[in-house]
Amino acid sequence: MGYLSRMTQWKSKLSLEDDASPLDGGNKSKLKLGLFSYPVLQAADILVHRATHVPVGEDQSQHLEFARECATNFNHAYGPHLIAPQTLLSPAKRIMSLQTPTQKMSKSHPSPISRIRLTDPPNTITKKISSALTDSQNAVSYSPSERPGVSNLLTLWSSFDTQNPKRTPAQIAEECEAKKFTLGDLKRETANAVNTGLEPIRKNYERLLGDEGYVEEVARKGGIKARENAERTMVEVREVVGF
Repeated sequence: MGYLSRMTQWKSKLSLEDDASPLDGGNKSKLKLGLFSYPVLQAADILVHRATHVPVGEDQSQHLEFARECATNFNHAYGPHLIAPQTLLSPAKRIMSLQTPTQKMSKSHPSPISRIRLTDPPNTITKKISSALTDSQNAVSYSPSERPGVSNLLTLWSSFDTQNPKRTPAQIAEECEAKKFTLGDLKRETANAVNTGLEPIRKNYERLLGDEGYVEEVARKGGIKARENAERTMVEVREVVGF
């Protein structure tokens, strides 16, 4: 419980300070076990399938450290049987809300225009990005601390950049500045980049929706494979623990 109490995500979900305790009266009444113990479930899912590398968002990296700690402690007690997973972070570690750029983009945000869904049609994505909160400076520069809204759009553009290698948000900002881009120009180009990048994903999603039998068969076979894979780990764990 001590380790879980130091996790920051449940505190963030409840809008609490980083030093908040789950045993404080007000916090205790608001905190649900599912939220508090989620890192345990996540660690179990990772370790039972012997994952070596796990791609996560920046806010989940602490959970991966917890999974590593679980594996390390188990191996110290019973021998090297579990794999301590490595964290994989993408260059765009965190995409922020289009309406509140100091907060992470989230599907639970009350405003639907704060987030981009993979299945959003191009015109919807363009409208959402066009209405993204920026600031009063009608020029482009990259400064996450001073210009979070503009910097978030640059991060989005960079994430879907088609140049090889991809340009960083700062590099794109420099090019925009040289071209004297306005914020309207930035939003237009960001929307174009996002729409181009999501088009094949959206088309594949629509194709799969039209083939229900295929999706069900993949889920069935995947379930069988996952159970067999997990059982391999559990047989070994039960044996060394003595169950």
